[in-house]
Amino acid sequence: MSKILIVLFTVFIISACTHKIEVSAKEPITINLNLKIDHEIKVKVDKELDDIFSAESDIF
Repeated sequence: MSKILIVLFTVFIISACTHKIEVSAKEPITINLNLKIDHEIKVKVDKELDDIFSAESDIF
């Protein structure tokens, strides 16, 4: 019985002493998101053109 306890205790102690391997980059990874959003400008221009054409309907 004591041999079993010694073996279990030894296995428990050995398994508790595991190595931790950590991989990381030297410099932080940066993601640069340069986005060009021109949707708002197009909508404003389209609305202005609609207003001009509706105000002066005799153009066409």
